[in-house]
Amino acid sequence: MADAARRSRRTADDIALMAVTKTFGPEQIREAYMAGQRLFGENRVQEFGEKVESLRDLAGAEWHMIGHLQSNKASKAAELFAAVDSVDSLRVAERLNSAAGKLGKKLPALIEINVGNEEGKSGLNTNSNALNEILAAAPGLKHLQIGGLMTVPPFTNDPEGARPYFQHLRELRDEIAARRVAGVSMDVLSMGMSHDFEVAIEEGSTCVRVGSGIFGKR
Repeated sequence: MADAARRSRRTADDIALMAVTKTFGPEQIREAYMAGQRLFGENRVQEFGEKVESLRDLAGAEWHMIGHLQSNKASKAAELFAAVDSVDSLRVAERLNSAAGKLGKKLPALIEINVGNEEGKSGLNTNSNALNEILAAAPGLKHLQIGGLMTVPPFTNDPEGARPYFQHLRELRDEIAARRVAGVSMDVLSMGMSHDFEVAIEEGSTCVRVGSGIFGKR
C-alpha cells in the first residue's frame, strides 16, 4: 500500500485498509484486531448478526456493510453497522434513512456503482438514471450521509485490466463532487481488493477492501 501510495504522490495514511471478514469466524477476526486492524467489512447482514455478540468487546472496531443489501434488511443493517457502503437504489437509501432516524443516528453510506455494467451484479449501472434519483433525493435524507462511491470492477487476471474501471469511477466521483449536492460529499472512493488494490490506489482509491490478502483463501 505504501509503495502504491508513493506512486500516486500520496502516503499510506491517505488510504484506509478494510479487512473483509466474509466467511471468516470470530477467532480469525480477533487475530486481525490484535494485530492492529480496526476497520472491517461484511457482505451479509445475517452472517454478521450471528458473529456480532462475540465481537462486542473489540473496542474501536468499525464494521461496514459492503455486500448487496436487500431493502427488507435495511433496518437491521442500520442497527448493526457503522456504515453501509453498498447503496444501489433509492428504495434502499430511503429505508436506511428511515431506520437510522428511528435509531437517532446519522448513517454514513456510499453509493455502489457497477462500473462494468455487468448483468446480475449489484450496483448502479453507469447508464442508469437511478444514480441521479439518489442524488436528487439526498438533501431530504436527513439521517443518511452519502460520502462517496464504491465499486467492484469486472475481474481480470491481470490487475491492470481493472485500471480503466477505477479511472471511470474517479471521474464519476469528480463529476458528482462538482455538482455540490446538499447532503452529499465525495471524499471516499472505495475500490480495490486483494489482487488489484495497488492499481486502485494509483487511481485514487481512499479505501481498499482486502480479504484473502489478510486471512488467506476462503
